[in-house]
Amino acid sequence: MPSPYILVLYYSRHGATAEMARHIAKGVERAGLEAKIRTVPAVSTQVEAVTPAVPEQGAVYATYDDLKNCAGLALGSPTRFGNMAAPMKYFLDGTINLWLTGELVNKPAGVFTSTSSLHGGQESTLLSMMLPLMHHGMLICGLPYSEAALTQTQAGGTPYGPSHLAGPNSDRALDEYEIQLCVALGKRLAEFAKKLEQ
Repeated sequence: MPSPYILVLYYSRHGATAEMARHIAKGVERAGLEAKIRTVPAVSTQVEAVTPAVPEQGAVYATYDDLKNCAGLALGSPTRFGNMAAPMKYFLDGTINLWLTGELVNKPAGVFTSTSSLHGGQESTLLSMMLPLMHHGMLICGLPYSEAALTQTQAGGTPYGPSHLAGPNSDRALDEYEIQLCVALGKRLAEFAKKLEQ
């Protein structure tokens, strides 16, 4: 039987959400579980898919089996008008068979996001990503205020999940508090997954 893992699934346009995913994976691994980092392809406006089967760089594309077999999920997307990006929504819309069979019921899940401006819809995006996970029966893990970085941050960070202020040119690096919150979510998901497996 394969070892349990946390699926860190994200879409990233400029790299900030991908960087958050890597820090979340570090937190998962610090808590003693494997982290499997995966992404989703961009949505094509053409009728036929034009995305290569394997990305030229970064994480490989997620399969529905990656999601089905995970012990927990960290789901990340940049903000698009206060909502998750279309490629992530498209991927989630294709999970109907997992919903019909209840494959994700009672698995822990958390969400993360990145925005160009401080009030660019971080919290609404995180909430939008929680909705399909709740329909799947997943157990939503946020960040408790026992994480000191939540009250110290001057940029990203919410109790709904880690967030990052990328700046208007999407070139602001994650700061120490944003990184701490990413690691904390990864650790929390791994710890819950281990408890739920007992």
